[in-house]
Amino acid sequence: MYRPTSLVNKWVQENNELVNKWKWRAPLVPLCIFYLTPFPSLCSLPAGVPPLADHTHLELSVVYNTCVCATAQSQFTEAELLLTQALRRALQITGNDSVTSETPVFWRTVLKSVANTALNSCVLYLLCLQWAIWLATCQLKTIQEFKLCSLLETLCGGVGDDRRNETWGKSSDVPLLVTDPRKLVELLQICTSIAQGVERLSEGQCSEALSDLQSASALPAPRALVAYVHLLSGSCLAHMLACIIRPQMALQCYRKALETDSCSVCALYQSMLIYRQLGNTQAEIQALRLLHSSLMLPSATVPTVAGAHLLSPSLLLCSQSLRDLLSVPSAPSVLHNLALKCVLHGRVSEGVEHYLDLLAALHSEDQHGVRVHGEATPLPRLPQLYLETGAALLMARRPADCMALCNEVISTTLELLPEKLVLEDPEDRSQAETKEVRAEGEDMVAMLLWTGAAFLLQGHCHTHLTDWKQAVTHYTRCINLLVKVRYKKKGFQPQIPSADMVVKQETDLCTLQRLKGLSLAGRGISFTQTDRLREALRDLLLSLQAFPECVGAGLWCGEVLWRLGRRQEAAACWEKTWSFTTQGLPLYLQEPQSGPSLDSTELRRRIQELGPT
Repeated sequence: MYRPTSLVNKWVQENNELVNKWKWRAPLVPLCIFYLTPFPSLCSLPAGVPPLADHTHLELSVVYNTCVCATAQSQFTEAELLLTQALRRALQITGNDSVTSETPVFWRTVLKSVANTALNSCVLYLLCLQWAIWLATCQLKTIQEFKLCSLLETLCGGVGDDRRNETWGKSSDVPLLVTDPRKLVELLQICTSIAQGVERLSEGQCSEALSDLQSASALPAPRALVAYVHLLSGSCLAHMLACIIRPQMALQCYRKALETDSCSVCALYQSMLIYRQLGNTQAEIQALRLLHSSLMLPSATVPTVAGAHLLSPSLLLCSQSLRDLLSVPSAPSVLHNLALKCVLHGRVSEGVEHYLDLLAALHSEDQHGVRVHGEATPLPRLPQLYLETGAALLMARRPADCMALCNEVISTTLELLPEKLVLEDPEDRSQAETKEVRAEGEDMVAMLLWTGAAFLLQGHCHTHLTDWKQAVTHYTRCINLLVKVRYKKKGFQPQIPSADMVVKQETDLCTLQRLKGLSLAGRGISFTQTDRLREALRDLLLSLQAFPECVGAGLWCGEVLWRLGRRQEAAACWEKTWSFTTQGLPLYLQEPQSGPSLDSTELRRRIQELGPT
């Protein structure tokens, strides 16, 4: 019988040349696909030729290489089609022509038919690729139903039987493979364990997820994937029912992840969140600083295994659940958090430098300075960042720099403001209102509040400089701007806003009332320094109406009453003020730390001397 040995030899030779080219160029990963593109044409050589048992081993090896190439380029449909065609030819040799449209059923039929035959090892190679495709397309349920992980021993045994492993690259008649199936099986197993753990964690099954990840930790794997296992184990512990020990255990896991892979920004970010949860501010600041430095490095959050596999972990681990768990804020967002945290916890000079670095980065044309790494967390808008930086500069006793930033805000917003502005209750807005109209209205409100806050900060700067006339002028500009605003509830005419209308915190109405209260308090305090006590009392009382928790207004109102001889009222005002609980406010809406102040110890002494009423 005629046997086309020359054609077979040519087929093996072309296959091996392509594999060796890829192996030679593997360190230059972007070029590797170029050398693999001829595989599909090589795979089409036996088209129309009946399958022969002697050549099927070669044919399936070429199909394996071609499918690796297709899968590496995310051409999953093409790869599955090639697998199906190749397996049907293998079935013809075994005399089984069974055809089914269900892929898992088809695979079981093939495995049963080729068991104890020479084709078994080649079919197991192809099963590895089917596993990779299911994993890359997030078909975990199919993998679990097929019990692929339990086939590991069989797969490794089948792979080990093949003579190509002993003669790799030594014999010209043995078809080479672009990826060692044994190594691929190891990668698939740990990636599957990680993917299962992630899905269970996203469903709230933390204990089960932790069990999956602990199993994965015992498997051979690249360092980057081991770091993933530690990282996700920490996430499981962090999500479990809170107890004092679990955050510490989570931190240990994150530390292991960093020791395994020093570029694991996800581990740094999760550690920072744990420190925040524990109230360890100094550790949180340190973690934020390290996180920002790491995000500025040209490294990736997704692990890759250079040269070892065409099928990388990033291809196999691509579920939305994993992306959500591994999301990290952008470098500018982390720098903003770092700056704010420093300023709020007594490290003002350091916080100011971080704020200035942030503004410089946002204005820089160097995109590396503001690149987004992972999932971006939205930054406050630029005028808001200017105001926060200005407030920090004032806290650092740099009023001139603060006023310069405030002038930038005022110069870009003041001329755009309307003569009057109606602030509507968000819940009462018309459903028919378009997004564009709604956004335009929100922008107008935001610009007015930013401009008012800029005038307020400038008033604080002049108070710091004891320039009472200029302080009164700038506080008055803020007040005159804010009185343009009317508040409208459904079924009512627009009216002047008041404190009792503020139902929810962190709304535009709440910000408006705080601004009004702080500007009236600032003007009132400035009046006290020039002995204009009647005007001071008026403004301080109006301040408390607009912003009842304003500590400065309460204390100075009591001081003015005391000076006016209304001492019992003064004592009551001070007692009430000391019971105030301040809520978290934006940095530029906090009461100024500089300027005239009152000693609470002295005020209490006065009350004691006053005696009972």
